[in-house]
Order: sequence, then structure tokens, then C-alpha cells
Amino acid sequence: MKKFFNVGIAGYGIVGKRRHNTIKKFKHFNVIALCDNNYSTFDNIKELNKNIKIFKTYKQLLNEHIDILFICLPNNLAAEVTYQALKRKIHVFCEKPPAKKPSELKKISNILKLRKKLKLMYGFNHRYHKSIIEAKRIIDSKQFGKIIHMKGTYGKSQMISFNDKNHPSFWRTKRNISGGGVLLDQGIHMLDLMRYLGGELEVTASNVSNNMWNYDVEDNVYALLRGKNNIIVFLNSSATQWKHRFYLEINFEYGNIELDGILSGTKSYGREKIIITKADLKNDRGNPKQINKFYRKDNSWYDEINYFFKVIKKEKNIKQGTFDDAQKTLNLVFMIYYMDKLWRKKYNIKKPVLYS
Repeated sequence: MKKFFNVGIAGYGIVGKRRHNTIKKFKHFNVIALCDNNYSTFDNIKELNKNIKIFKTYKQLLNEHIDILFICLPNNLAAEVTYQALKRKIHVFCEKPPAKKPSELKKISNILKLRKKLKLMYGFNHRYHKSIIEAKRIIDSKQFGKIIHMKGTYGKSQMISFNDKNHPSFWRTKRNISGGGVLLDQGIHMLDLMRYLGGELEVTASNVSNNMWNYDVEDNVYALLRGKNNIIVFLNSSATQWKHRFYLEINFEYGNIELDGILSGTKSYGREKIIITKADLKNDRGNPKQINKFYRKDNSWYDEINYFFKVIKKEKNIKQGTFDDAQKTLNLVFMIYYMDKLWRKKYNIKKPVLYS
């Protein structure tokens, strides 16, 4: 195994900086280059040392001798930069979503067939939260039987911070750059968790709107989905949730778990906890005993990169955040868009296809 892996980070906004701070904790990772078209993002950053090169474009960055690239760029660049890095035989960690639209993933599917030894992982960070890990353990144990239904709400109060047109993340409100709104930006995490915990899903109905903020991307989504074994799933993704909310309820044959709140950088989604309920079918009065578990520390960013590092180090296959995961979850997002006939017609949404 190589002693050190040279790392580049494309995109140095909030997520890029956070990834950098986490990567520095790994002695085998050596960040040698960064890029961001907003050069002011590098002003007064004390952690940058003289050995780190700074560029304005990802093309300049890719000319460096990089072993691993972390992609933290706007959605319209994610697939192209992933493709170019894989083409240069560079391992890639790309933030969600994997592309602005599903059709952009075809070239990545093709290049992966030629670069079978390279590792490509997508950043679905929520899977590494302790409450999610506990929920997965309970589901796999089958102690409550089969899942009957799931319902989830993931909502924030605005499309971007303070609705500021000069905000560096304002591109999220522009369809030609982002490809979608709150569902593609935030709700995609909930869809990924629903797939991860409950299995593959298909969209049966949806209602998509942008009536509040009046951008050409959605600010509210309601969707019904159906999973294997006839699991019924309800999703609400919102940018008008005035009190920020993360909530996922999973009902089983003999019990229930609720994921309420999640630790985040904004600290606005409440305390992260899991509520575990065992059904009392003999004396059912609708008020069974519950167990509450709270989580006070978020190690998810470290644990996610640690998993990626171990996969590269041991030359194993990626099982979390795979290309298949990313593609199927992105396709669900666009099937939700597609199933609303008015939204489909308004923005000419195409039915997504899977690339093998």
C-alpha cells in the first residue's frame, strides 16, 4: 500500500472546507491542491499551508499528481468532473447529488467499466449518523417483524440562507445549474435513507410545487412510494418548514421506531434521537412503553471518509454510497418530478432510465 495518497478538493465552499478539516485527521491523506472559481473563499484560511496549490478551475487541479479527488462542486459540474477524474485514473469521492440530471450518469457508467479498479463513492453522509446505524441494526435483527410503512419529513425554512442573491449558494435556486430544488438538495438524503432501510422503491404519486419562493425549482414536494413486500412510503420535502425538521417513522408488525432530529452543522434540526416502541398487542391502548436514545456527538463525517479510506487501502468493493446507490436515488428524485403531470409539462421532465 502507498504510504500517502495525494488528495485534491474541487470546490471549497462550506462542504469543501468541512471535508478538508476531516481529511486532515488521516495521516495517509495529503491534501496538495484545491480549486474554487470564487477565489475569495481562500482568503484568511489559516489551515492552508504553503505546500497546497490553489486553482480557479478543476481542469488546472486535475493536472496535478492526485490519487484521490473530493468533489464538492455545484450539481451541473458533478458528473463531468467525476468522469474526467476517473478517466485520469483518480479515485473519486463526490458529494450528492451525483449529477444535475440522470442522463449525465451514462458516461460515468461507461467509464467505470473501463476503470474497474478505481473507487467511486458518493457522499450520502446521513447513513453514518448513530441514530441511522441503530435503526438499521433493529431492522436487520427482525425483532419487530417486517416493515409495514414509513413516513418522513425533511424540511428547512428557505431555499438558501436569508434568500440572498449574493449568497455563494444562490446557484441552488437556478435550474440550469442545480437541476432541482429542495428535493434534489436535501430531500435526496431522506430518499437514500428510505432505500437503505426499507429496500428499493417505486414512485406511485407526487405533488410538486414552487408557490412560495417563486424560483424555477421546487420548494415543496409530497410523494407516495411503494417498496418491496408492499411497504407504503410517504415523503415530504419542504423549503417552507419554518421550524427545521428531520423526522422518519418506521412502523413494523410488532413495533415502531422514530428518528427525530439530526445533528448538523447548523444545529437547527434538534437533538438527534431514536424512539423505540414495542407493540403491546395483548393490552393495546395505543400508549405502549418507549425507549429514547439520544446522540450528542456527530462523527459521521469522519466515519464516512474512514470507510472510503479503508476501501482504497484494502482494495475492496464499495458497499455504501455506490454508483448504483447514487443513480437509483437520483432516479427516484426525477420520477417524483415526472409523476406530477403539471410539473413534468412545465419543466419538460424526462422519465429517467438506469444505466448498467
